[in-house]
Amino acid sequence: MSWSDFRRRRDIMDSAVAEAVRAGSTTDGRIPFDRIDGAGELFGTEEQLLLALHQRWHQILTGHLRTEGAGPEDVTAVPGRENTEDSDQVDAVSRAWGRAVSLNRDLHAVVNANAERVPALRLAQDAELRLLAVTSGLAAPHEPEDEVIAVGATLVALLRHRDVSGTKPSGGSATSGDGAIGQWPRSLAPSA
Repeated sequence: MSWSDFRRRRDIMDSAVAEAVRAGSTTDGRIPFDRIDGAGELFGTEEQLLLALHQRWHQILTGHLRTEGAGPEDVTAVPGRENTEDSDQVDAVSRAWGRAVSLNRDLHAVVNANAERVPALRLAQDAELRLLAVTSGLAAPHEPEDEVIAVGATLVALLRHRDVSGTKPSGGSATSGDGAIGQWPRSLAPSA
């Protein structure tokens, strides 16, 4: 792919998100694919365009996760910081997800709105939910896939609720029992 192809793909992806927002499609997920110049030529199908948008979202999210020192391989050791028992991966993942969403709200909305409608996008989103669950330390990679996805989906639902309601945990860490996210692990494991 040449730089001009890269820029053209980027511009089409930007247009797709802008058109979906303009059309109010962030709730039903439809991108006006036929009205976006060059989309058919460069992406072929709406599904391929949506997968490219998800890849963009995934790069943004994982960049924020790395900035917070919350890579899935770092559940026990946060890079760039002294690892103590006070290191809280749930807080790091919460901050990273929140920052990625707040800075890319339209892209995130378009990708999410299409996840149920487009099977390949649903698979990509399930992988994202597994990433969040494992990275936060709320699930382990060897656990059953459907359970890890459910943990990730619950975490994201709590983060969305907090984002929409504007509530934040009242002091302490996310797992200390404060706020919705802190109470969730406690309800799953009475010893938490």
